[in-house]
Amino acid sequence: MTNTQNFAGWRRVFYGLRTRIIMWYVLLMTCSTTLTVFAVRQVLSVRLEERSKQILVQEVTEFRQLFAGYRELDCCEINDLFDDFLSRNIPVDGQFMVTFINGKFYKASPTALPETLARDKNLLKRWSRITKPQKGEKITPKDNIRYFAIPVNIDGENPGVFVVMHSTESELKKLNEVTVVMVLVTLMILVIAAVVIWAVGGRVLRPLRLLTATAHSISGSNVGERIAVEGSDDIAELTMTFNAMLDRLEAAFTSQRNFINDAGHELRTPITIIRGHLELLGDDPEEQKETLAIVTDELDRMSRLVNDLLLLAKAERPDFLNLETVDVEVFTEELFAKAKALGDRHWQIESQAFCLILADRQRLTQAMMNLAQNAVQHTKREDAIFLGSAVKNNEVYFWVRDTGEGIPPTEQKRIFERFARVANSRRRSEGYGLGLAIVKAIVEAHEGRVELESELGKGATFLLILPIEVASNIK
Repeated sequence: MTNTQNFAGWRRVFYGLRTRIIMWYVLLMTCSTTLTVFAVRQVLSVRLEERSKQILVQEVTEFRQLFAGYRELDCCEINDLFDDFLSRNIPVDGQFMVTFINGKFYKASPTALPETLARDKNLLKRWSRITKPQKGEKITPKDNIRYFAIPVNIDGENPGVFVVMHSTESELKKLNEVTVVMVLVTLMILVIAAVVIWAVGGRVLRPLRLLTATAHSISGSNVGERIAVEGSDDIAELTMTFNAMLDRLEAAFTSQRNFINDAGHELRTPITIIRGHLELLGDDPEEQKETLAIVTDELDRMSRLVNDLLLLAKAERPDFLNLETVDVEVFTEELFAKAKALGDRHWQIESQAFCLILADRQRLTQAMMNLAQNAVQHTKREDAIFLGSAVKNNEVYFWVRDTGEGIPPTEQKRIFERFARVANSRRRSEGYGLGLAIVKAIVEAHEGRVELESELGKGATFLLILPIEVASNIK
């Protein structure tokens, strides 16, 4: 394997559709997860702040209620008030209560204050001397302490201060741990999901790789490959569309190949005749006149052949038909009038349909005249030829029936092929065997079909069956 092939292989891996899908998935999931983790953290932080404030308000409210009861007694000292309250209230996690009497530290619950607060002597001194309630917050890199301090005075001689505070250090640690766990779990999910998507994506995109491989293998001599359709999703629809495109390509290549083969095969004989006569052409004026007549006749035959082959090639083009509304009754009469001029036979109209169809009048006339000419060539003067039209099962039938020699069963299928002629026929056609192929092409362009009924010695009936309501996608 060359370096270029190696590079192309790695490029498909890193820039392939499956890789891009996974990269976009990981990017979107990372963004959404980041936003989710940030939002959850913010919500938890707000709830933590609200809880901290509620704890302070609740403790101060309970202390004030106890303080009001002591003032009604008017006989207790402030240290009894502090002792009583601290003994009744057990602090929750992160909660601290500190008391001061006469500007000096008295008691705390729990006794061990937060490290941040214990080192801040100035804050403790400021609390011990307040004369009005204060609320505040002390923020450090590792902690966030909220406090509520109120002055207390029972007898007017020993002023005190009660301070309740709440530290969020432990909650912040838990919040950080939860955040880390969420990030790790998300990363693990992303890795697992990426592996699953890579495997599933390979199966889902397999039809696309088959499309690519099939497209690379297509050539003018190989358009027969098709891809199996699985499921009913967008990729299955794409596969069906691709197969339909291959069908059209195969039909186009087949038509082109047939045209080349047919033209080469059938033009070889008249060209040989013309060349032979021109090579033997002498100086005798009478001989030159005969040779010129032969050459002209062969050129006319070649011209008719080329026109017929071009007509068959055009039959597969979208603009082959010029559709118009056709009155079948009037059209049948026109066909009969034109057919009678083709030969001295017993011509008759069997029936006429009364309906309107959407069709190409000229092409249908050409098809029916080909059938009538074919009937003349395979009948005798005493034979009869019948034309007619009828409506049956929402379809219109045109037919040409004769009482001639008939067509053998073994020949009935192949006579619609190009250059096909009935073997062992008593009468030989002057054409190239393209007439019935042209009839079939014209009828199929109208989304119809051709049927043949024949017995040896009893004649033949050719039926052209067309839909009365022609679909809009007609060729």
